[in-house]
Amino acid sequence: MDTKYIGIAENCNLLTVSFLILNSNLQEVDSLNSKLDSLNEEIIANSTQGNTQLPKLMKYVILGAAAFLTAACNAPTVAPAEAPAEEIAAAPEKLHNNITEAEIVDGWELMFDGQCMGNFRKYGDTVIGKAWVMQDDALHLDASIKDDWQTNGGGDIVYQDFDGSIREFENFHFKGEWKVAERGNSGIIYLIHEDTEQYPYCWMTGLEMQVLDNGTDSTEGHPDAAIQKHRAGDLYDINAAPEGAAKLAGEWNQFEIIVQDGHLTQILNGVVTVDRDLFDDQWRADVAASKFHEWAGFGTYTKGGIALQDHGDKVWYRNLKIKALASTKIEATERDETDTIIGSELD
Repeated sequence: MDTKYIGIAENCNLLTVSFLILNSNLQEVDSLNSKLDSLNEEIIANSTQGNTQLPKLMKYVILGAAAFLTAACNAPTVAPAEAPAEEIAAAPEKLHNNITEAEIVDGWELMFDGQCMGNFRKYGDTVIGKAWVMQDDALHLDASIKDDWQTNGGGDIVYQDFDGSIREFENFHFKGEWKVAERGNSGIIYLIHEDTEQYPYCWMTGLEMQVLDNGTDSTEGHPDAAIQKHRAGDLYDINAAPEGAAKLAGEWNQFEIIVQDGHLTQILNGVVTVDRDLFDDQWRADVAASKFHEWAGFGTYTKGGIALQDHGDKVWYRNLKIKALASTKIEATERDETDTIIGSELD
């Protein structure tokens, strides 16, 4: 045996000796036993420090370890038995936050997949607040810790582009589902212009579809439910929704917001709650008569972002999808130009 092993043995480095011996291509523990005896004789012959025999106990420890390692390493590899097909449980079907191939071809985008919140960030920031979490396939605001009228670690969140800028839409169809806790308040805000120096909050420029617990005859609901144009489905402080469109607190509501060529349609649970033109004289008059008359930028941007509001109450959103729409005015202009060309050719 190489004398370089002797110093190691003299220092009683059991682990090192074990691996060095095992590395000598030993095939059987019996062979290892004879090698250990040989090693012991060499230690005695070459030692300058007196009796340094390999202790019997150490020898047996090495033999035991070697036997275990040899058995483990040489054990045949057995592939795990496959369970019968009938015992293999099918993967649970994803019930929410899905998008079909047909929808993708049609131009729809899935804004939230139930597994990642990366498409959203706080208004005026680069990250989403920690109070926004994923719960039961929904994007949820955990408003258990208050910060004035909003949530500590919350804030309004905006749909962002790949580069982190707010994703803007001019003509669009936005749909999804929301539910709110008892006495809860939130909002879906759109046509937002993000400029935090001028507009610290997204609702200083964007229009809001109200999200609210309207209450019932036997439940109180949110205090805003007593204010006309502040109830669920309303175009907040501008237009009132029909009675009975919203569901109870804790139940899911389906919503749609469609903006095309300056015309707005809001739909809640299949009921059209708002159907009107934007940016015309009537619009400006309605804004002037609302609480938003103080903010010069409100309702003036024909293109903007989408936000989900933190109003300090628990709220859930899911199945959020958006589709950019083509301008019907452009299509009409193209048709008129085509008709003119065809007409001239016929002449």
